[in-house]
Amino acid sequence: MALSRLQKAQIWLFKAVTGVLFTLFRFLSPRRPAVSGKKLPLITNPLLLVSATQLAKKIRRKEVSSVEVVQAYINRIQEVNPFLNAVTKDRFDAALQEATQVDKLIEEETGGEEVLEDRLPLLGVPLSVKGSYALQGMPHTTGVIHRRGVVATVDNPPVALLKRSGAIPMGVTNTSELCMWSESHNHLHGITNNPYDLERTPGGSSGGEGSILGGAGAVIGVGSDIGGSIRMPCFFNGIFGHKTTPGVVSSENHHPPCTGRQEEYASLGPMCRYAEDLLPMLKIMAGPNAHMLSLNTKVDIKKLRFFTIPHDGGSQMTTPVSKELLEIQRKVVERLEADLGVEVQEVRFPELRYGYQIWDTYMGLPDKQGKPPRPFVELMGEPGRSVWPLWELLKWMMGKSAHTIPAIGLALLEMTHVSKPSAFFIQQKEKLQKEVDELLGTDGVFLYPSHPRVAPKHHHPLFRPFDFAYTGIINILGLPVTQCPLGLGEEGLPLGVQVIAGKLQDHLTLEVALYLEKTFGGWREPGAN
Repeated sequence: MALSRLQKAQIWLFKAVTGVLFTLFRFLSPRRPAVSGKKLPLITNPLLLVSATQLAKKIRRKEVSSVEVVQAYINRIQEVNPFLNAVTKDRFDAALQEATQVDKLIEEETGGEEVLEDRLPLLGVPLSVKGSYALQGMPHTTGVIHRRGVVATVDNPPVALLKRSGAIPMGVTNTSELCMWSESHNHLHGITNNPYDLERTPGGSSGGEGSILGGAGAVIGVGSDIGGSIRMPCFFNGIFGHKTTPGVVSSENHHPPCTGRQEEYASLGPMCRYAEDLLPMLKIMAGPNAHMLSLNTKVDIKKLRFFTIPHDGGSQMTTPVSKELLEIQRKVVERLEADLGVEVQEVRFPELRYGYQIWDTYMGLPDKQGKPPRPFVELMGEPGRSVWPLWELLKWMMGKSAHTIPAIGLALLEMTHVSKPSAFFIQQKEKLQKEVDELLGTDGVFLYPSHPRVAPKHHHPLFRPFDFAYTGIINILGLPVTQCPLGLGEEGLPLGVQVIAGKLQDHLTLEVALYLEKTFGGWREPGAN
């Protein structure tokens, strides 16, 4: 079935509006201070090169104190954050106090190491927290100037569970404005940089997390994802991240909240430098819902069925996948076949070319009671009245708007939406869902590009705003995904791939992540090569 004239007109309108907005941005935005040639300081403390799982073990065995580990990360954050602008508010004094209490607890423990491991698996380990998560006593702004004074009075449930497991929060990190853009930039905290190239974006909306983790200012962190907000930052910053099957990890006390049917597509999950930390973190974050996943099931990776999808089939909305990303995915296929003796089948789904339109359609659907999602203009104006997008655009052109151009652009695009969702795109999604679910079953995984290109320069996503469709379509399908780094490319920037499994089969992709880390080297220190 071909696109109707109305659908073609909508595509043209989307491109026209974004083109005008982002051309304006190019000419009217202020110049950033030059960072050309600057690099992150190299790591000197070996504690920064140890996984959270191994750090917890060393702390329990008194091979190192929690105070030493926390201080090492405080020093690293203070060293790299002036370059990255990733951590927007720290809690270093409180973290050191909590680390002191951890060391005292270990000294007084009489039950042995096994008791501590069972009760407090992350005891004494530093944790970074995305600014959209509520962390008690810390700012909860999500980059919105109007929320400048908002302070969380409670913890988001997965954060509370991680704290209860012994993890020590170090602070909160930067996001895009209201978590709805692929670059972590807002007028409250400024712009966050990529640790591999300070002139490039770390992605969004979990870009502060991706940046501080990639720069070794954190070992584990937490992100949220409704269109790729865990996976894009993990890809751009060369780390691991997991978009959990929706409905497993609680999104309570996360801002912005899900409305309409968005709860079906949103996921909270772990972000980290070492693949072995993904599974224990997910077990903790899932809390009472952990039973929904088969996280204790041993996976024989040689018995999995593997598939590869090299690109979206030529969407009008996305950039073609770069040669180096096509090549690295091909190398993954070759290694899987050579190492495991499996056959990796290449498959194509024509519906993927409508990835952005499907994502956009489903994000706007009403809930079961018929209530539509909350308008973005309302969220922008909180706690006051809704904003007027055209007025905000005029204010922005005069340097007076409190909002970024991506947020204003999204509000303007919201105005172009038709009230009735497209039957064509719903049909395409339902067909794709049936085909993918049947393909994967309970023992299949497929590889799919994380993005059409490596981390772009700052603000360049404004000119290619729909490239996130490579991640967004997986949200609408409700599938678990592990983002895996695959070394560095021609420009010294991280490469990577999405590993996707059937619903509730998160344990399969986590096992493949361990294999890919061993095979391709996992996270690489920025500037070390």
